[in-house]
Amino acid sequence: MRVVAIRSNHSVWLPQKQKVRHNKWRTYDRIFSNGTQEKRYIREIIFGQRCQIQYWQVTTNTETLPQNSTWYIMTKVPGIKYKEVGNLYGLRNWVEYGLKQSKNELGWADFRVTDYSQIEKWWELIMSAYLMVSLHARVLNNRDEQEANPVQAQLITKFSTHDWWDKGQGWKNLLNNLRLIIQPFVLFNLLKPWLIVFPITHLSIGFSTLIALMNQLQGVLPRPSKNELFLFSSA
Repeated sequence: MRVVAIRSNHSVWLPQKQKVRHNKWRTYDRIFSNGTQEKRYIREIIFGQRCQIQYWQVTTNTETLPQNSTWYIMTKVPGIKYKEVGNLYGLRNWVEYGLKQSKNELGWADFRVTDYSQIEKWWELIMSAYLMVSLHARVLNNRDEQEANPVQAQLITKFSTHDWWDKGQGWKNLLNNLRLIIQPFVLFNLLKPWLIVFPITHLSIGFSTLIALMNQLQGVLPRPSKNELFLFSSA
């Protein structure tokens, strides 16, 4: 489903002998988030023959078409009715508001890069972190107590005794805790070059043991069974 704004000079390729036509204006009630209503006008703009993608013009005044309150909208919503277009498009502000909050939480508002390869790298880092947190979110791990893994529950209880463990259930709380869990792996890689220069067996073994304990924490994706591993390795 898609409802987006387009520019007034938006163009569409048409076969020969097909024309653009504007349907008559119709009124609809624009319903705002506070429950109030306002009468608006809408008409469909048809390029050639009507298809899945439809085009609309919405305004507050059909005579003057004020620039600040006239919009061109493109929809791809099966069976959409003209009365629904304006209010669906009105949700855009709330969607953008939600996206802005998400961007701020994910750190997208903290950096400005213009090189596309750098943008791709930054997106990859952000989305990898977001995926890691999402896989451990409560909404994706809503399992019955009978199905819960007692070993996993005991492990999480042990993790929560860390001095810096955050017992909240929000996105930032999970991010904080997952940072703590991957700390041994990150720190080991920082120390690894020195362990090559000065081989300290006990330190290497200790880090390996700690990292192995951290790897026991499972997200929403279950570990594959032996049969699944066999099928995967044989594929």
